[in-house]
Amino acid sequence: MGVEPENTLRSFVAAQQAGLDLIELDLHLSKDGALVVMHDADVDRTTDGSGPIAEKTLAELRALDAGRGERVPVFEEVLDAVDAPLQAEIKDVAAAHALAEVMIRRELAGRVEVSSFHDEAVAEIGRLVPGVRTALIAGRYGPEVVRRALDAGASTLVLNIRRITLEVVERARAADLRVIGWTVNTQDQLRLVRALGLDGATTDYPDIKRTGRFTA
Repeated sequence: MGVEPENTLRSFVAAQQAGLDLIELDLHLSKDGALVVMHDADVDRTTDGSGPIAEKTLAELRALDAGRGERVPVFEEVLDAVDAPLQAEIKDVAAAHALAEVMIRRELAGRVEVSSFHDEAVAEIGRLVPGVRTALIAGRYGPEVVRRALDAGASTLVLNIRRITLEVVERARAADLRVIGWTVNTQDQLRLVRALGLDGATTDYPDIKRTGRFTA
């Protein structure tokens, strides 16, 4: 997040206060199986530590500074800190299984949409959690991404705004898929979202929703 340390409770509260429709977060599994909220596979960029998340216990991760004194949160802390709808990005099938357990226990299918770059993870969470909404994320893609989303059972495509084309959007529409653009941090990118009629945009700057000025 552009205004607070990313993937921290502080950032999620700020996003909710900014009135965003959906809050996106990223999930990894710690060495002892906890659903940890962090974007990267290692802690180097966003904390004062180093090394892969998968090689650290939750206690070790909790001891790190994730920015401005914030600690690395776990998924259920975020659920308790904000009441906004969430989009949870999972990195692999193992995370899908851990997330499914929480979603079923807390009856989150109506609140949490699950996304992933990995087709098999999208398909697995859909199999494990009845009624869950899923999204396939793609950074480098062509028109074939629509078929990939359908095969994985996704209802939404989350597409790199720098590569998006009208052809892909039209194919997605024909397949009854929602289309979200990421990451939309400039006014030009926001205008493109509007021009293509996308269903939404992922941004690092919540205030863009209030300050956006659209022109023809």
